[in-house]
Formats: sequence, structure tokens, C-alpha cells
Amino acid sequence: MNFYIVIPAHNEEDSIALTLDSLIKQTLLPKRVVVVNDNSTDSTQKIVEEYVKNHHFISLVNTTSSEKHLPGAKIINAFYKGYEILDDDYDVICKYDADLIFPDNYLETLALHFKSNDRLGMAAGFCYIEKNNQWVLENLTGKDHIRGALKAYRKQCFEDIGKLKQSIGWDTIDELLARYYNWEFTTDESLHVKHLKPTGASYNKAAKFMQGEAMYKMRLGFALTFLTGLKMAYKKKKVSVLKDYISGYFKASKNKTPYLVSSDQGQFIRKTRWKGIFRLN
Repeated sequence: MNFYIVIPAHNEEDSIALTLDSLIKQTLLPKRVVVVNDNSTDSTQKIVEEYVKNHHFISLVNTTSSEKHLPGAKIINAFYKGYEILDDDYDVICKYDADLIFPDNYLETLALHFKSNDRLGMAAGFCYIEKNNQWVLENLTGKDHIRGALKAYRKQCFEDIGKLKQSIGWDTIDELLARYYNWEFTTDESLHVKHLKPTGASYNKAAKFMQGEAMYKMRLGFALTFLTGLKMAYKKKKVSVLKDYISGYFKASKNKTPYLVSSDQGQFIRKTRWKGIFRLN
């Protein structure tokens, strides 16, 4: 299978080489890897240029956006800068973060999953972070969600869901829309991916209300937003998370922020989320 990978990178000089090293060691090499240097002020560009010189399947795209590290639109806008230079000769398109270390058999194992199930639209491994000199499962990782850090889509699924939404919450909407179009997804516990920077560790403070905004854009309604915020507050052990979800939701509602999904899609999403809202794992 042909894997195309796009890696948005903003000031990743401490990790981008480790990520690329793990990709060039894959037992199934990717056909294309595009690193999008998004307004970095460190040595990210210089480091990637060395890999471009030595590996024909690695490319570099430079782009300029905000210097703030925010989830959502900034990341997906950078993704599209890389996606735009790719041709259509791929089976699987991946959006990967620039702070991951993949096991050597990662892509080969994903390919086996995709080949064994024609309705498999998305697949990934599990993220592990370092704590007290040990690699432990990142607390946002679970069997029922593929992390935004390591998304891999079958081409037809990617096209059916309308590709990636340029908004906070894109990495939840993609899975919900995949289900809407009858695609399946899987997470493989045997694939341990080292995540060098815990999710949100370097996000700007302005990001804290964006999850509530995403709930509004997905047409979840207040009750589901409240329960989702409560669930995340429990996971992160921070009551303030719930307050931020609610504040973000009402801010989006007051500003009449455009929805990201249709009315029918929103109805499906609400039904799906109600089924899973009380699962704490």
C-alpha cells in the first residue's frame, strides 16, 4: 500500500529528527513524506533540509502563519499546504505530528489492517508519554478514539468525510463523519508510539475555550457539551476544564459561529455521542 504522510511542524527542532528517523526505518517505507515548516523560528527547517537531501521521498514546504501554538485551524491549514503538493497516487493519507517516534513495523501493520477489512477507514496505534523514566499510556488514549497526533485514512474514507475540517475539533469530527458514512476505525494496542510532548503542553492560553466552541460547531447541544466537559475534567483532574468547555460553547453560540456539519450529520453525531458519553475509558 502507498502511504503519503504530511507532518505539520512548528518549532520542533528537539523532535522532528527523531520522528523522521523512525519513518525512514519503517519495514514498509512511506511513498511520500511532506514536512510543513509552519513559521518556525528555530532550526526545524535546517534539520528537515538534511533529510530532504538524503531521502528522495521526503519533501519540505515552508509556510507562514501565527507564531502561537494552537490546536485546530493552524494545524490543518499547515496540513493542507503539504497535501496540496501531493499527487493522487496513494492508498492511505496520514496526518502525523512532528513529535512522534514510531515502532519500525508501524506502517506495515497498518497496511495489514487496511488490507484485511475493506470498510476500515482509519487506523492507528497508541500514544505513550514518558513519566518518571518510564513510557506510560497517555491518558487521552483509548480504543474508541484515534488521536489527532497520528491519523491515517483510507483514501475513499478521507474523501467521503470531506477531508479535514479547518477547525478545533477536527480530530473528533472526522471519526463521527466516518461512522456516518459507514466506515470503521481501529486502534492497535500492540503499536506503541512514543509521544514526546503531551497533548496541549505547548498550546497557547487562548486554546482553553476552543473545545467548547468545537462542541457547538458539531451541533452537540449544551447537555452533551456539559457532559463531555465533565468527562474531560475527570480525566485531567481539573474542574476548570468543565468551565472552559461551557464558556467556549456559549461564546460560539452568542457569536452565531457557523456549524461544521449538516443537520442530518449533527443528529447522527448527537445519537452516537449519547451512546458513549458515560464511558470513562
